[in-house]
Amino acid sequence: MSKRVLVSSIVGVVVLGGVAAGGLALAYGATEPTVANGSARHVAPSGGGAGTLTFTADVSDDSGVRGLKVVAWPVSSKLDPTEDDLRKDDVDSAVCRSVTAEKARCTYTLKVTEAEAAELPRGSWHVSALATAEDGGTAFVSRAAVFDVTG
Repeated sequence: MSKRVLVSSIVGVVVLGGVAAGGLALAYGATEPTVANGSARHVAPSGGGAGTLTFTADVSDDSGVRGLKVVAWPVSSKLDPTEDDLRKDDVDSAVCRSVTAEKARCTYTLKVTEAEAAELPRGSWHVSALATAEDGGTAFVSRAAVFDVTG
């Protein structure tokens, strides 16, 4: 084998190795979104006024936050929504307001009438959440918060 071919081969391996290493560095440098500080609260309707279910969480990602989808469900139902369930178009979205370029405070509020409240199962409820980053990354939290619906 000539020295010229050998040198070209070595240079090719070094270049390809550098490109692969750079690609791995980029892949490892990307992060998935995080959902933190999730809390939920149910306020029963009273005096003819509507009640509310409110869920709030901090969502972060290095590319920015695109949104947060939310489902509240009674523990007694054993529903346990999946990430695929929350990807559906009919799932409610929280309103997210940027705190920084990488972090948003997301709040979901649902008004509940007296008639609706009368039909809600009493006891513990969970909130499942699906955060989506600007770069398309997602984070699913099956139990982002828990709250109680009482009489």
